[in-house]
Amino acid sequence: MSTGITGLDDILGGGFPRDRIYLVQGDPGVGKTTLALQFLLEGARHREKTLYITLSETEAEIRDVASSHGWSLDGIDLFELSAVQQALDLSSSNTLFETGEVELQETTRTLLAHVEKVQPVRVVFDSLSELRLLAQSSLRYRRQILALKQYFAGRRTTVLLLDDGSSQPNDLQLQSLAHGVVSLEQRSPVFGDDRRRLRVVKMRGVKFRSGYHDYIVDTGGLQVFPRLVAAGHRTDFTEESISSGIAELDNLLGGGLHRGTSTLILGPAGSGKSAIATQYAVAAAHRGDHAAIFAFEEGLATLLARARALGMDLDAERAAGRVHLHRIDPAVMGPGEFAFRARQEVEKHNARIVVIDSLNGFLHSMPDEHFLNVQMHELLSYFAQKGVTTILVMAQHGMLGKMDSPIDVSYLADSVLLLRYFEAAGRIRKAISAVKKRSGHHEDAIRDLTMGPKGIEVGQPLTQFHGVLSGVPSFVGDMDKLIGKR
Repeated sequence: MSTGITGLDDILGGGFPRDRIYLVQGDPGVGKTTLALQFLLEGARHREKTLYITLSETEAEIRDVASSHGWSLDGIDLFELSAVQQALDLSSSNTLFETGEVELQETTRTLLAHVEKVQPVRVVFDSLSELRLLAQSSLRYRRQILALKQYFAGRRTTVLLLDDGSSQPNDLQLQSLAHGVVSLEQRSPVFGDDRRRLRVVKMRGVKFRSGYHDYIVDTGGLQVFPRLVAAGHRTDFTEESISSGIAELDNLLGGGLHRGTSTLILGPAGSGKSAIATQYAVAAAHRGDHAAIFAFEEGLATLLARARALGMDLDAERAAGRVHLHRIDPAVMGPGEFAFRARQEVEKHNARIVVIDSLNGFLHSMPDEHFLNVQMHELLSYFAQKGVTTILVMAQHGMLGKMDSPIDVSYLADSVLLLRYFEAAGRIRKAISAVKKRSGHHEDAIRDLTMGPKGIEVGQPLTQFHGVLSGVPSFVGDMDKLIGKR
């Protein structure tokens, strides 16, 4: 039975097994009610009878939630039961029995009477905290939930029980009685929007995807981003070299990059890392391939302006739909959602080249996230399985001399391009070298790099210098030729 949430269905291997009781638990504000409404709306779309029993909120409040997402609740039976008002009425007339026990029995009788009337295929109870308060003891509460489970066992009904976690932290009674448990969490980072994640705690008889999965609550409901598992995404592809459109740069890399590999471009700020990455994307578009650029730090207007200044037709390729540009705000978007967006480019738009610019923004704008390196490794493995060429950009600290990387990810990349500034004859110049390529031969030369209206130019090896990568090299050639070179 589909949950109405594509990502959650994926995690569950298709959805909830029918005719069982499931527990959806989480603190207030995590999106339990929204998830429940999506579950019922999916049933209404399939012309199933659906019932929403609200014990703690009014019908008007539930309709307001639906309206905020642009939903109509036509086809969903809403039943509001004010336990508080009922308790007042009962306590005024009851003198023989304990008030709590009578309240619970009457409340349950009223609920089940409405279920008998509607004969629903999908039911939501929101929330169990009211029943817990009425029960007044854990034993009576457990018996009541067990009675509900037995009642629905003989009916072709799938039930969601929403729980706000107001029970004791170690109270596992509900989890033991439910056929499956979905836990929703909300965390507040030091900076940026709240982050939400869910976990399927248990699901009997189903091989679900365990662990945490990011999700957001947006207009239109929950969007769940299943954690990426690269294994199982293998696609056959032709192994070939990928050209940058610049012969000298291709020669530096032994003929170009190989399809299905990842390349890290390292260097100080302003040395040309993003320009080279963009060059690969534009060259791919010229060949008819689709390319995607995810910019974490640079605005799209700046990226387009730089491409125009270097003579790249990025505007035209973007207009033709062969290059997609994405401005990523990591203060808003979590790593799970980013991985999902990158996958969409590959699976929906058949992207052959993906540029992530830069890893600094991805890794350091989310300081509260753990295991980002592992997530990046899984994402790169996925791209490799799909035959996608990935280009990663990382800015190093410093300008001249010793360069420090904010984090060591060079081991993740199949190839590494290193850019450097160096001083010579009163000028700041740039150098480029290929320091690693797993998939084949590459030059060991350090070449001159210039950029201008004619584009990116990779010059001759800097044979007249010693110590270029240190930033302050020794010159061993003809000084007149050096000074005269422009």
